[in-house]
Amino acid sequence: MKSTQFLKAAGGIACVVFALNVNAQTATHATGASTSIGTKVDDSAITTKVKAELLGAKNVKSTHIHVKTRAGVVSLTGTVPTADDKSGAEEVVAKVDGVDSVKNHLKVVQ
Repeated sequence: MKSTQFLKAAGGIACVVFALNVNAQTATHATGASTSIGTKVDDSAITTKVKAELLGAKNVKSTHIHVKTRAGVVSLTGTVPTADDKSGAEEVVAKVDGVDSVKNHLKVVQ
């Protein structure tokens, strides 16, 4: 039983590390300017923190919320069942360390 829990934890950690490494590559914007590796890692870390906070939030049904972060600006897309879930998600995300602003594009679908 302990080995199963250990493998689940190790797999979760491996997924986070992989995601951070993949997103750590330098990207070029349409303007031609490139973002730094540090910015990409910071954005990936913020995205991971936001997803964790949304999953842990008792007042938000977050199974269909997609999160993207660019330069500290978090964009939320997807669907939620109520307007309270939509506003609750924005409140949760705004409190996460490193989030400068939130673009809430969630749609309420009952």
